[in-house]
Amino acid sequence: MTLIQADTIIARVCELPALPAVVMELIQSLGDDDMNADQLAKKISNDQALAAKTLRLANSSFYGMSRQVTSITDATAILGLRTLRSVAMAAGLAGSFPATVNGGFDFKAFWRHSIGTALCARALAAALRREEEIAFTLGLLHDIGRLALATAFPEQFAKTLAHQRANDLLPMDAERSVLGTDHASVGGLIAEHWRFSPAIVQAITSHHAPADGDEANLADLLHVADNMAHALDMSRQEDDAVPPLSMPAWSRLALDEARCKQVFRQAETQHESVCQALLT
Repeated sequence: MTLIQADTIIARVCELPALPAVVMELIQSLGDDDMNADQLAKKISNDQALAAKTLRLANSSFYGMSRQVTSITDATAILGLRTLRSVAMAAGLAGSFPATVNGGFDFKAFWRHSIGTALCARALAAALRREEEIAFTLGLLHDIGRLALATAFPEQFAKTLAHQRANDLLPMDAERSVLGTDHASVGGLIAEHWRFSPAIVQAITSHHAPADGDEANLADLLHVADNMAHALDMSRQEDDAVPPLSMPAWSRLALDEARCKQVFRQAETQHESVCQALLT
């Protein structure tokens, strides 16, 4: 067993390539509608790589634009502040880590699943009249602990993946067995270190085991979206297994068959275009 302590995780995370400053600012501003749209457009435009990927996503079939968007200023006017913020966050997050295979960890498959979860979460939020922007961002971020473990601890994580395959385990179980922690706990530490809102930290930490409660919360929505993305095999990995579904979380969302089909259909329709925009 190769146990990893919390302080070691944080220390290694600090050594990882930093997210673009504008992306950090966008994530920390979630729910703040007072952000100046012109200032946001200027900040995105100043990062050429981020601006290019943002425009590529804005022009994808995901948003169904009636005309080509050629500048971040145009994107702000047409898409609006909230949508532009989530587009830029998606572009920045996907561009901050290499889409390669490292020690058996497939970064591209990881992002395909994260994007699928984001789309399922966004569609769920729309169906349930929740905040779509926060749901989409949570979907992108929910497995950030897995990404950090694979990037900062490649040798230990390679052993985890080998143990998972050899014993036909779910990722969480293999991580706990080999590392003494799991990607949800690590993701919560990272989100807290990056000063994300408490609601986002809690949702990431508990997305595989939402806490009991009387009303549906972000963790419930994220948990179900993650399961949906696994069920739809959006990562395209042969060994992708659907984790256990929390029936209390499912019940709190009160989804009917028609809404589920709508979410599945919407996410599947949008997935390839968003992956192409963000991962190429």
